[in-house]
Amino acid sequence: MLATTPSGNQVAEPRLRITEIFYSLQGESSLVGLPTIFIRLTGCPLRCDYCDTAYAFSGGEWMSVSDILQQISQYNTKTVCVTGGEPLAQRSCADFLTQLCDSGYRVSIETSGSIDISQLDSRVIRVMDIKTPGSGEASKNRYENIQYLQQKDEVKFVLCNRDDYDWSKEIINQHKLSEKTQILFSPVHDGVSPGDLADWIISDQLNVRFQFQLHKFLWNNEPGR
Repeated sequence: MLATTPSGNQVAEPRLRITEIFYSLQGESSLVGLPTIFIRLTGCPLRCDYCDTAYAFSGGEWMSVSDILQQISQYNTKTVCVTGGEPLAQRSCADFLTQLCDSGYRVSIETSGSIDISQLDSRVIRVMDIKTPGSGEASKNRYENIQYLQQKDEVKFVLCNRDDYDWSKEIINQHKLSEKTQILFSPVHDGVSPGDLADWIISDQLNVRFQFQLHKFLWNNEPGR
């Protein structure tokens, strides 16, 4: 499909490989519970031990940006979450996020934190993981990204055990994360006890948001929910 530039020239319209587009409730982050359009991009360079979206590693369907915008226009919400896989592994993703913002959507992106976020549109809410040792991918953390985070953005730690919790506290202190952005602590589903994690946070008086993954309790992590 061709798109017309402001100068009148026609160029090939950017495309993205899409695993699924669906409408549901946001299951995590500070937007939890809000009706949201999810756009799940295909592909991810990481292989976290607890990954629950391995079906998005490959396959998918190439779609033009205009086709994506047309498809999501059917839903009665202006809140969009671009996720994966790792959405930033696709080079067209950053421009796509800007187009979503320009189209009037409140846009968030869920990213692993392993890819540069410095060029993302400032209107986009960045929900960025810092991978814990329990993920098996802590070596992939790109700590340079922290300098680009704003107060509206969020850093997420997915915790597998007490060691992950203690490690995360050290990272928070080392990088002064509480001064820069919001912090989310999430227990691995069927891993660390949510009650234990809540007790640790309260005992240490940590300035973090404890969160469940709501969608897993409602729908047992069914794809497209």
